[in-house]
Amino acid sequence: MRSANTFGVHYTLRLNRPVNGKFPIYLRITVNKSRCELALKCHVRKEDWNMGKGAPKPRNEELKQLNSYLEEIRSKIVSHYRDLNLAGATITAEMVKNAYLGIDPEDEKGQMTLRQLVEAHNDQMKTVVKPGTMKNYFSTAIYIRRFLDHKYPSGDVPLKEVNYQFITAFESYICTTPIKPESPCTNNGTMKNLERLKKMLLWAIKNKWLEKNPFASFKLRYKPHSMDYIREDELKRLESRDFGNHTLEKVRDYFVFSCYTGLAYIDLIGLKQSNILTTTEGLKWIKTTRKKTDIPVNVPLLSPALVIMEKYAVKPGAAPRESVFPYVSNQEMNRSLKLIGEICDIKCNLTFHSARHTFATTVTLLNGVPLETISKMLGHTKITTTMIYSRVTQNKIGIDMELLQSRLDKNRKGSSRLKVIV
Repeated sequence: MRSANTFGVHYTLRLNRPVNGKFPIYLRITVNKSRCELALKCHVRKEDWNMGKGAPKPRNEELKQLNSYLEEIRSKIVSHYRDLNLAGATITAEMVKNAYLGIDPEDEKGQMTLRQLVEAHNDQMKTVVKPGTMKNYFSTAIYIRRFLDHKYPSGDVPLKEVNYQFITAFESYICTTPIKPESPCTNNGTMKNLERLKKMLLWAIKNKWLEKNPFASFKLRYKPHSMDYIREDELKRLESRDFGNHTLEKVRDYFVFSCYTGLAYIDLIGLKQSNILTTTEGLKWIKTTRKKTDIPVNVPLLSPALVIMEKYAVKPGAAPRESVFPYVSNQEMNRSLKLIGEICDIKCNLTFHSARHTFATTVTLLNGVPLETISKMLGHTKITTTMIYSRVTQNKIGIDMELLQSRLDKNRKGSSRLKVIV
């Protein structure tokens, strides 16, 4: 004997999505343990909504009409549920919603929707991708869900309907509807969200859930952005400054260490004593792996970095420490760096990552270190990534030409001496 289904239809407000002081109404269908929601494109003020009853308060004619409309939808939902129940089907909330929307289950059989793809992708990738990268995918998922709720009555769309027009509309939505009202998405931020959607769709193609790539005719348009790095005179000023504050001096030391090694914050904090190797010639090297990319990194320790490392070495009699440096949070690091930048009159926006840019430009590139070598030390997977730094500074052109002129002058002098000897 088939057990009876538990069935319910309820209306709720999404209080986290206000629109001009009003909140969207969502229809929630529950059947047994399954549940789904449907955006109704109706909005109401919080004070005009009865939270207990899940219905508008009939204070005026407009609210009375809204109440009648919601009851009409409820009646249709109940009718579709009864039809499915009489057919003897094993009912889910999604089936009731599809019946109301007029979606033929035979036509949609085997068709994955965009919401399902995003959920499946993020669920699988969270065990593979780094947490920092996964956090970005979750942000993109929020944009996708909100866009689907905004554009489609069902709050979803079959993958086969994701096309060029969908992508351009989604691009416009990201630019005009930020997740945080005080932090609108920049052009490059928008492109990053689109790039992540593109990767999800390519993943769907590999899984044979989608036939064609909707991004085939869409070009991601990134704008070049300036790399924040400090100049040689600023670096010297930073190194020699006495802050009279233990925290600021520690943050300064970590930043300078990164300026001479190129380590990102997460790699510096995770640096262990076992990552410091000494060659047969007595030179010390850092041998580690980048947390972000799992790329091996080998960097020789220059004397300024060695001095800092020795400063924080475990003193005799103190408790042993596996890490090279005592822990400082990333938030405290960047908060202190803003103050340090003001004290030292550094022009660029000082963040810990600008130390990595400083290593690539001021410390290495401007001192004649080849791009290939810099790329290896930074742990870049492609040299094209490192080539960005060669475009950052015009000083490199002057330095390269001075070296060329020096070699040409030297060759000319050598050639003149040879003629005299002959």
